[in-house]
Amino acid sequence: MNKRMIIYILSKMLGVEGAVLMIPAFVSLIYGEKSGVSFVIVGAVLGIIFLLFGRKPPESTRIYGKEGFVIVGLAWILWSLFGALPFYITGSIPNYIDAFFETVSGFTTTGSTILQDIEALPMGISFWRSLTHWIGGMGVLVFVMMITSLDDKNSMPLMRAEMPGPDTDKLVPKARYTARILYGMYFALTAMEVILLMAGGMNLYDALLHSFSTAGTGGFSNRNASVSFYDSAYIDGVITVFMILFGVNFNLYFVLLIKRGWKSVVKNEELRAYLGIIAASVAVITVNILNMYGNVMHAFRYASFQVASIITTTGFYTADYELWPELSKVILLSLMFIGACAGSTGGGIKVSRFVILCKSIRQEIKKILHPNAVTVVKMNGKKVGADTLRGINVYFAAYIFILVASVLIVSIDNFDFATSFSGVLTTLNNVGPGISKLGPVENFHMFSPLSKLVFCFDMLVGRLEIIPYLLMFSPDLWRRRF
Repeated sequence: MNKRMIIYILSKMLGVEGAVLMIPAFVSLIYGEKSGVSFVIVGAVLGIIFLLFGRKPPESTRIYGKEGFVIVGLAWILWSLFGALPFYITGSIPNYIDAFFETVSGFTTTGSTILQDIEALPMGISFWRSLTHWIGGMGVLVFVMMITSLDDKNSMPLMRAEMPGPDTDKLVPKARYTARILYGMYFALTAMEVILLMAGGMNLYDALLHSFSTAGTGGFSNRNASVSFYDSAYIDGVITVFMILFGVNFNLYFVLLIKRGWKSVVKNEELRAYLGIIAASVAVITVNILNMYGNVMHAFRYASFQVASIITTTGFYTADYELWPELSKVILLSLMFIGACAGSTGGGIKVSRFVILCKSIRQEIKKILHPNAVTVVKMNGKKVGADTLRGINVYFAAYIFILVASVLIVSIDNFDFATSFSGVLTTLNNVGPGISKLGPVENFHMFSPLSKLVFCFDMLVGRLEIIPYLLMFSPDLWRRRF
């Protein structure tokens, strides 16, 4: 274990966070708020850490896969611990555990909140709150790679540990260039949404914050009523489309725009399953809530927005779906499990895993019926390797174990099962709102500190696909030799 290199990279990353904190400090300055001082103080502390430990690399700079997992796991925790300080110092969130919860929810793009009056936040603090979504959407490490050299020779172990989904594909040979390509597309889509939202009547500040949250599929809004505050079919439509777009694997955008491989994009099985699930869910919910909204167009508007928000794990809302029929609520709860595509900014188990799992079940059935037949699981015309299948099975087993254990601990607070279960489910899948007492117009403020820390763990574990944090509990990881 190259501990000096781990400290070097983490210190460099904290230095980047310190520099990023100057953005909301500048926003506070524009609006004449004293809260900007908190960002400067925390930024200065992080700058000192960088100067002490992050300027000069150690003699041995080589890291391997296990160091990559340690760096990724610790980086997300450290960014959240320091990122919570402006909330706490300004008194916007006077309890530090609550501030940590809010920051973890931001960086992991979960969107769960403990705030009861969001509109009372200073403008700079609210800006930082939504900016955490935008940074976390592509990943903290990918963000740092995009703007610094970080460590070019060892960047792939870091990207493999952070990028969501069963497989991590490089777009170009060097990971740093991959990060810049990803962020180029990410920035372009975000800018397009900002322009379209402003065309619908939003001011620049609101358009930026909602675009940050849509891009990161997080769901933080600067309005207590979320997107329903605007009561605009146009704004609902724009955000719906962009939520779906940000839930698509970004590798497909690269193939489509750079390589002009539109045929492979159209034939991509995960994309087709993702869009098919959205279409089917919207159709069923539209019919199910039709009598509540009077006509098909209104029902379709609210159904499509909420389906897109839940499957992409964004968490915005335009209607209180707790008032919808049970069938619609069960469909939304199911979408929380599924999540968006691998390689997107969305959370959840990922559509590709479900597609492969369904194919694996079908393969086992064929083996039983035809013992001598040679059957293989294929995805996009390519054979799915045994390592990938084993990894998916391990992921599902670990997922169920964490889900059950977390529900048991959270149940100590003695809320009803739907509240406790959906609270764990929505944080583990980085969705945001749940059901029952955690419906779209409610939040997590009433839970105990212990439960909030469990939710923080679930958000981090869900965002990093479970394995990095499970590895950190293994004694073998911390041994000096492999």
